[in-house]
Amino acid sequence: METRFLRGGWMVAAVLLAVCSAHGGQARLNVAMGQPVLPAEKKNVTYLKVGLTGFSWDRREGHAPLNIAICLDKSGSMSGEKIRHAKNAALAALDRLSSNDIVSVVTFDTHVRVAVPATKLTDRSSVRAAIEDINADGTTALFAGVSKAAEELRKFIDRERVNRIVLLSDGQANVGPASPSDLGALGYSLRKEGISVSTYGLGLDYNEDLMCQLARRSDGNHYFVEKAAELGEVFDKEFGNALSVVAQEVAIKIKCADGIRPVRLLGREGEIAGQRVYVNIASLYAEQEKFVVLEVEVPATDAGRSREVGTVEVSYANMATKTTDKLSSTVSVTFSGHTVECEKAENPKVMASAVSLVTNEESKRATWLRDQGRIEEAQAVLKESGKQALDKAERYNDDALRSQAKFQWRDADDVAKDGMWKDSRKRMINNQSGFDQQEGFKKK
Repeated sequence: METRFLRGGWMVAAVLLAVCSAHGGQARLNVAMGQPVLPAEKKNVTYLKVGLTGFSWDRREGHAPLNIAICLDKSGSMSGEKIRHAKNAALAALDRLSSNDIVSVVTFDTHVRVAVPATKLTDRSSVRAAIEDINADGTTALFAGVSKAAEELRKFIDRERVNRIVLLSDGQANVGPASPSDLGALGYSLRKEGISVSTYGLGLDYNEDLMCQLARRSDGNHYFVEKAAELGEVFDKEFGNALSVVAQEVAIKIKCADGIRPVRLLGREGEIAGQRVYVNIASLYAEQEKFVVLEVEVPATDAGRSREVGTVEVSYANMATKTTDKLSSTVSVTFSGHTVECEKAENPKVMASAVSLVTNEESKRATWLRDQGRIEEAQAVLKESGKQALDKAERYNDDALRSQAKFQWRDADDVAKDGMWKDSRKRMINNQSGFDQQEGFKKK
């Protein structure tokens, strides 16, 4: 495998080749096969993983400037403890930002109001006062609230800033567009503008499908916050992520070689067009890996031969150097007639990542089955996928997979408990979102 690096200005790449490093303001590209040695004389289905690890950024040099819109539900159900904790979480988040960051605050109930127009944080006292003055009343115009927050972001939208909406709601969208597909479409359109939406569902009465679709389609994060007192912790995590962004507009293109068939992407959305696969990732954080796992079908090949699987090209906007960086790599497999040789060559990290995402897809299928009232089928899916995950966890010595197997079995019990399904469903979807975003369990 060879990795190449190109660096250029925001619009034009210059010709500069170097080995990619995780330090010195460059991301590290790692392209690997789960099974680099495949059984000969038979068709194989295996996994290709494209991982991109963010470089370290000295915090003494600051951070990529933010353009953040805090979008708060202040409908009647948010009154009391909920709105108090929401305001406290927002105020605490402000303390992490610098005077060069841009903040806006939008509230929504029956109507939408801009409590703080998009502005640099040079006058913190007035922003804090506006947040403290928020009170709860009315119904929930969620779609309009997010749309207005996007309008505020657009005033200062800039590819050199992290443009993000942080949305908090405890209820159903009951004014304006209100379906998961409506909000998912909104999220997708915002993503194309360079805006991500991270959603926080508070309590047990919000619509998790709607909130998750909005986050997923915009490549943001989704959180299930069962108790209002937890808001400070999860807001802190979200703002911490935003402050550690080192790259944006990550575009991954996989060109499969002749004879190699791309089957499906695991976890992330993307486009498969013939032999080419396209995936976009909104943000890359310092010293954290974001990855794509592609399931591929490899034709039968004679023992002793090798075959190129594909070429990977990655570009991203480097927030430290304000350049567009480009990376490329190729990956191949060889073939053996000896099963032991094939098994010994397996890449345990790649295989564990693939198994984890497959297990997560089975969790989604079980959720759908439970929604249809097919409880026994949902249980069977969760139990079998848990068993498969545990078998692979032992094979690859992976503790995260062991935990995932354990919670598949717990979920198998919970889907049969009608009185717990409202809670369990939110937790399951929350965790499914976590695995798709490569953050693992968000709520155990």
